[in-house]
Amino acid sequence: MVTFDRRWLPLNALRAFDAVGRHLSFTAAAHALNVSQSAVSRHVIGLEELLGHQLFDRRPQSLALTKAGATLLPIVRGSFDRIEQALNDVVRDGGGLRTLRLQLPPSFAQKLALPILQGFRKDFPDIFVDFSSLGFTGAPRMETDAAVIYDRPKAGDAVSDLLWMSRVTPACNPELARRHAGKSLSEFIAANELLHVKLEGEPPGMIWDAFSRHFHLGVKTTRGLAFDTAALAAQYATGGEGVALLDVDLFAQDIAAGILVTPFRETFEDGYGYFLNLAAEDLADPVISVFRSWMIKHFARGRT
Repeated sequence: MVTFDRRWLPLNALRAFDAVGRHLSFTAAAHALNVSQSAVSRHVIGLEELLGHQLFDRRPQSLALTKAGATLLPIVRGSFDRIEQALNDVVRDGGGLRTLRLQLPPSFAQKLALPILQGFRKDFPDIFVDFSSLGFTGAPRMETDAAVIYDRPKAGDAVSDLLWMSRVTPACNPELARRHAGKSLSEFIAANELLHVKLEGEPPGMIWDAFSRHFHLGVKTTRGLAFDTAALAAQYATGGEGVALLDVDLFAQDIAAGILVTPFRETFEDGYGYFLNLAAEDLADPVISVFRSWMIKHFARGRT
């Protein structure tokens, strides 16, 4: 059995493996590395012989990672990403700043990014934060050091720290609530336009339907408008029309300020939550580790 030592790491072979794994094509990997296809193939075959395991399932018209390849690829890719980032940090500012690539879902970013980023930068001014926001449910789909994701709880290889589970309730403009004062919850829902938030892979109106069934409202929920994010649905509701099912924690400031009101006490746990997500191997990185600790403490003492 081979025991690896960093003095003898097959870096060129690992680079070739990373490129082939990224493109699932020897030809595309060769173009990306600006070398010949035969050179890439020799490096990958050499790495497979060294490991004693096949990394790719070579099919007539396609290429797929084997179990061993799928295990190794994210580690290799993350390591190269970290080296590339560190080299760029040194070139840019002599290594005085370290970059943290952070990704947040849109509504979370719109409502909470400012206090989070300001607070973290105040405590750790030597860490440069590269922040992005993309609209989707589930794990991040771009290279990132840490991400807050909106999803159902699920097992996986990533380290996933629960920030909070979503609790939704009907929210609307204060004037709309006054116009319908005295109505029951089912009457209120039936009388108003429903604002939906799209969830990837789920049918329109899924959360409203689950809310209606949970409280036995017996009202039609497949009507109204659908929005890409909860923040957009909330913005539409503040304009005076429509009722949105909103997370009482995410929109706590708007509710406290009276911009939005929640006319009923009923809240519903919709099965989704906000999780801090990062790769297990990145826990050894001091910058990622300190950000994780800071976020856990921040949300343990309550959201700003």
